[in-house]
Amino acid sequence: MRFRPVQGFGERRLRQRRLPPPPCLYLLKFSEGLYKSVAMDELIEVLGFPKAFDKPVKDSTRTKCWPIFAISVTNAHNVELGKMFVFVAAEGFIGQPVKSKRPKEPGENKIKPVNKKVKPRTPKMKERESADSSLKSQSILTQVMDKGRFQKPAATLSLSAGESIELRCKGSNVTWNYPSYLDTFKDTRLSIKQLDRYGQLILANSTAADTGEYSCWLQMCSGNKCRKDETKTGSTYIFFTDKEELFVPTPSYFEIVYLNPDKPAVIPCRVTTPSAKVTLHREFPAEEIEIDGTDIIYDVKKGFVYQHPTSDHKGIVYCKAESQGAPQISIKYHLLYVEVPKGPPSTTIAAEVSDSVRVICTVLGEPDVDVTFRWQYPGQESERPVIIQNFWRLINRGTGHTTRISKSVLVVEDFEARDAGNYICIAQNLQGETTVATKVELN
Repeated sequence: MRFRPVQGFGERRLRQRRLPPPPCLYLLKFSEGLYKSVAMDELIEVLGFPKAFDKPVKDSTRTKCWPIFAISVTNAHNVELGKMFVFVAAEGFIGQPVKSKRPKEPGENKIKPVNKKVKPRTPKMKERESADSSLKSQSILTQVMDKGRFQKPAATLSLSAGESIELRCKGSNVTWNYPSYLDTFKDTRLSIKQLDRYGQLILANSTAADTGEYSCWLQMCSGNKCRKDETKTGSTYIFFTDKEELFVPTPSYFEIVYLNPDKPAVIPCRVTTPSAKVTLHREFPAEEIEIDGTDIIYDVKKGFVYQHPTSDHKGIVYCKAESQGAPQISIKYHLLYVEVPKGPPSTTIAAEVSDSVRVICTVLGEPDVDVTFRWQYPGQESERPVIIQNFWRLINRGTGHTTRISKSVLVVEDFEARDAGNYICIAQNLQGETTVATKVELN
């Protein structure tokens, strides 16, 4: 690799510009994001001699330091590999020499460290950690702008309702996440395609309801098994502003929020305009709820967050938003306080015998935790016909606590001797499963 001479810049003229060198500091840009600072004498030594300079970008007579210029880098076959750019990083006072405690020897650099040991050029731990974190947070998401331009989207974007947006994620196997209702209603305004080098998401004719997080990540697959590549992801939260819809529309006019004492609860009154002033109100007694920023906070992407819910917070609430116009009211939220043990289902079983048999499996649990049931019973292998019904409901259990009762009822009509035996119920939730059994005999 060598520097290619450029016509129009003779050695004599550059020698004249070099003597005497002013106290300048330069930056060498070898590639994007990689810089090295050098003094003028060091710059001369690095380049061998500046006969390979391109034409300066600006008039060199207006500064004591050399102006910005470029160096063509070629290989042995005179094929250009690229350019190395040189920038003026700092310029000393005109006519003021660089101070030194001892006289300079001929050929010695103007800027030189004193009484410093040269250390191996190994990266520090902090530099390594920052490099590792940058890899972990590498964003593969880009936004397509007008006239074929691209840009990395910010953490939040604000677009007017009605605008369209195109997002791309670099990679050959990209997965997308976006507001779930777009899937629920199979909205044709949303288009997702996977091309050779990137995944593409296009949302046309946006509405206020499209406000939410849009993210993507690269899938790493081995055979039929795929996993998310945590180092190659991207996300942005997009506000589709609409002065007629300050709150993000929802399909219902009433929503239940469960208050659990060991986890935060969210009142999801999200807005479409991030600058809107939002307050929280109780329906009865009618009053505005104070937001202290500690126990209750407001997150523009989520809504109001109760950090430590208690039974005092239960009731019906709503949100009010104002933004350069008449205030708007959100839907109502019914806050129910929950206090039940966490873990596998708390299950009981009982049987009622007459001409038919009814075996009832009951689970007491959290209101928002689903329970599934499985049965084992005599005659199952011979496909004995039975009736199984599953249902659940919410009940209050004193001091305002709300609990969910889930039941599964197995009915055997025309009970016979072959139906006698053990009836086993297996109840399962996300924390595990519980098995209970009862023995039914023919009287």
